[in-house]
This record gives sequence, C-alpha cells and structure tokens, in this order.
Amino acid sequence: MRGIAPFLRDAWRLAKPYFAESDERWSARLLLAAIVVLNLSLVGMTVVLNFWNRAFYNTLQDKDLKGFTELLLFWRQDEKDGLLPGFCVIAALYIAVAVYRTYLNQWLRIKWRRWMTEELLARWLSDRAYYRIGLQTAAGQANIGTDNPDQRIAEDLSSFVADALALSIDLLSNIVTLFSFLTILWGLSGPLVVMGMTIPGYLVWVALVYSVLGTWITHRIGRPLAMLNFRQQRVEADFRFALVRLRENVEGIALYAGEAQERGGLTDRFAALAANWWQIMRRTKMLNAFTSGYGQIAIIFPYVVIAPRYFAGALTLGDLTQTADAFGQVQGAMSWMVGAYTQLASWRATVERLATFERAIDAARAADVGLDRAGGNSFGLDDATLALPNGQTLVEHAALVLARGQSVVVTGRSGSGKSTLFRALAGIWPFTEGRILRAAGRALFLPQRPYFPLGTLRHAVSYPAGAAAYPDAEIRAAITDVGLAALLPRLDEEDAWGQRLSGGEQQRLAVARALLARPEWLFLDEATASLDPQSETSLYALLKSRLPGTTIVSIAHRPDVAAFHERHLVLDRPGDGPGVFRDA
Repeated sequence: MRGIAPFLRDAWRLAKPYFAESDERWSARLLLAAIVVLNLSLVGMTVVLNFWNRAFYNTLQDKDLKGFTELLLFWRQDEKDGLLPGFCVIAALYIAVAVYRTYLNQWLRIKWRRWMTEELLARWLSDRAYYRIGLQTAAGQANIGTDNPDQRIAEDLSSFVADALALSIDLLSNIVTLFSFLTILWGLSGPLVVMGMTIPGYLVWVALVYSVLGTWITHRIGRPLAMLNFRQQRVEADFRFALVRLRENVEGIALYAGEAQERGGLTDRFAALAANWWQIMRRTKMLNAFTSGYGQIAIIFPYVVIAPRYFAGALTLGDLTQTADAFGQVQGAMSWMVGAYTQLASWRATVERLATFERAIDAARAADVGLDRAGGNSFGLDDATLALPNGQTLVEHAALVLARGQSVVVTGRSGSGKSTLFRALAGIWPFTEGRILRAAGRALFLPQRPYFPLGTLRHAVSYPAGAAAYPDAEIRAAITDVGLAALLPRLDEEDAWGQRLSGGEQQRLAVARALLARPEWLFLDEATASLDPQSETSLYALLKSRLPGTTIVSIAHRPDVAAFHERHLVLDRPGDGPGVFRDA
C-alpha cells in the first residue's frame, strides 16, 4: 500500500472529473452545496442546543417551572443568552434538516455513481482494453490492477462514492464544529494556575492533548487495516468469480464428474478469504477495544476535568453541562480520525483498487497493435511478428496478403497460431510487432465459440447490431435458412442462449448473423466445426450463394470445407519455433 500523499492524489483524481468536467457539474455542485448547508445547519443547531442546555438545567436547579415549560415547548427570553427556542421547535427543524440531508446525499450518490460507471465502462470497453486485460489474466500475468474488473465497476465505484461523500461531509462538519465550540470552550474554561504559571483556556489544551494521543494510538493500531481490506476485496471477488465460472460451465463439469475438483478449488479460495478475514477480525478487535474505551472515557472525562470548578462554586449546574458538552464537541471534532479510522481504511483500499484499475486500462488502451487503418483491398501482414502472452513467437517478420474477392482456407497443426492470426487481422492482438493491413469495408469475425448477449433470441441473432436492426422477415428467413426454424416461436423469449443451445445450434445461429450483416469480409475460425460434415458443407454452400460479394477466409481442417475456397494457405510451425506461411 502506497503512502498518504499518492493516496490523496488518487482520490482527488477520481473525484474531480464529475464536479469539474462533466455535463452534470453544475447540478452536482448545487446538490453538494445544499448538502453542506444542511450539515452546517445541524452544526448550528448543536451550538444552539449547547446554550439551550445550560438554560434548561439552570431552570431545574432553580425549580423554575415556567422557564422549564417555555424551554421545552415554546421559547424563552433568557437574561444571559437572549431568545432561546423551545426544544420542540429545535427538534422539528432538526428532523426536517436531517431527512433532507440524507435524501439529497442519496440523490447525489446515485448521480455521481452513474456518471462514474458510464465513464469507466466507456474507457474499459474502448480500444478493446477489456480484452487485453483479460488476456493478461488468462495468461497468469494479472496484477493488482487487472483482477476482477466486474467488482471494481459494480462494487468499488459504489463504495468510493458513498464513502467519499460521507467522510468529506463528516470531516467538514467536524472542522466547523471544532471552530464553533472552540471559542465557547475557551470562554468557559477560565484560567488554570500550575506552579505559579497561568494557563488560559486550559480545557482547550486538555482536549487537544487527549485527542492527539488518541489519534496517534488509533493510527498505530489500525494502520494494517488498509492493506487487509484491499486484500479482502480481492479474495472475495476471486471466490465469487469462481462460483460464477462453475455456474457457467455446469454441463462440462457434470460430464467430467469434476465436482470434487471444483469443491476443492472453491474451498481453497474460501480458505484464503477466511484467513484474511481472521486477520481483519484480530486487528479490528484491537482497534475497537481502544476506540470503545476511548469513547467511554470521553463521556465522563470532561466532568472530571471541570468538577473542581463546579464544587468550588464557580459554575452553576447549567454552566457545568454546557462546559462538558462544549468540551465533548471540541474533543470529538479533534478526534474525528479515531471514530472514522475503520471507514477510512476501507475507503483507502477502494481508492487503491480503482486507481490501479484505471492505470491498467490506460496502459491497455495505449498498447499499439500496429493496425494500418488506411484501407485498401486486402488484409495481411507486413513484416509482422506475432507472439503469445508468454513471449513465445508464432510467426516472425511475416508477409501475407489476403486479396479481396479470393476466398482462402487456412490450415496448420493445432497451436500453430491460426486463431492468433485472425485476432491480429481483427486488430485486437496486442502482442504484435510490425504492421497489420486491414481492407476497407465491413469485416465480421466468427469465432469457434460464439458469444451470446443477455436478452432475447432476436437480440442474439442480430448481435452486434441491436434487436431492431433488421426487419422481422429477414431475421426469420436467416434463422430458417440455417436450419433453426424450430426456434422461431421463441424469437422474443429471453433465455441464457449460450447455455440453452447446443454447440452446433450456436454455430448455426452465428452463421445467421453473417447472413443478416452481409459483411464484405467474413472470417470463420472453425466456426462450423461443431457440425457434422454434411451440415457444415450445407452452411458453406448457403454462405456462398447468399453472400456472393463477400470474401470468405476460413480456418478449417475438413477437405469438403477447403473445396469452397480458391486458395489454400498453410501455416507451418515446426516445434516451438516461429512458423511460416506457404500456399499448398
């Protein structure tokens, strides 16, 4: 965990854009100003209650029933303090202010969180940063900035906004409280003579020493909590991610009868979670033991300090209660960090996770894949080197041209780099040197395992366009043409289609997407390999007839598929060395 100064810079960098640069900055500032005013109003009521408290207890000491009733229900003109409102008036105002302070705070929280969520999502999804970060995670190269992006966007942003508002407003209120009651306490303290030396406002100095000592001890005890909370957020997200992975792959696990392995993996992840939690518990127990004792002593401490003057007759009962209350307010404001330390530690961990995630996104977006977007009539490689995330070279200084209008089938042994070639041509592979040539016009890449978004079957077949992008008749025709007419009654039904459909049905639906999109270039990475040979050749015949102007580039192994292509390209890669392209 880094030092305080970098942490504060990160917190400011995360918080500033919404209030300084967003389209909502003026409404956000207005809401924030209203919240601040309401909080300061509560501080003002606390000051009024301090004087009301003295007058009220003096009426009890004097057995003044009329004054007691006035201070309780209406108002009273006090000789010393002037006009004082009754408790009912103060309480009614306090309730109204407290209710709207919370309401406006929640309003600002959801507005701020929504804006930050949209901004972070836009950055994460831009320039395929999400994909490059995912590659690092899949290759075991994840760092503290790339793990569990779902948690950082869904939970850490919410915690950051809530704690930022709560802590900043609370700190401001405590600062105003401190200066509001400091003058009161200084005037009520009187001088203290110690060894012939007169100490003016001695209660202020006592409160300062008490608070500084408590804050220092709290920091010494609670300092490890920030790192422990950071680690806890990570292991919690790891455990939740493992559960989601199990849910998404239930059939494969069931077929392998891999329940014991899954249970062992989940148990190990939870053990790491529990072990870190025990450390948090032990450290929190120590912190709570001190802060609870500190708080209990703070209740009686001012009375002990002030009691000599009261018993000497220098103070009335009302003066005693007012002085004790003022001392408590000053000491409490000075000791703000003691009560807020646990929340501060948690917020610091949240800021660290968001800041490292943003830096990881910026680094991923800055990665240059050497894509030539000038356009042309071909896809290909120009003195390009492709490697795996672990640094292993697939092809080195390769030159390749895939011409428009010439269909090509790419073959080669498993693991030679055929799919990586397609990723590079798509412009998403970051482990690339040299230039990647990309032809003008729309290109569609169909992977072996299609992706299905959440939503209806109509949305799934229209992806990546929206559900309303194509006429209903065209969608129904495409689904029928690929042999999925039985699914037409469920076209507007929402389901987990990626799990509901078989592998072959998923690939058929992906081909239907191509029929709807009508791209100029169509790349198929074994996109029909889950089908039987007859169905596979039927789909290729369908693509050829329905998309006559589309250049098709396929990765395939079956001779029947190769027959639909004019050029046969082989990627030869001996052993683990770099491969070369040759025409068969």
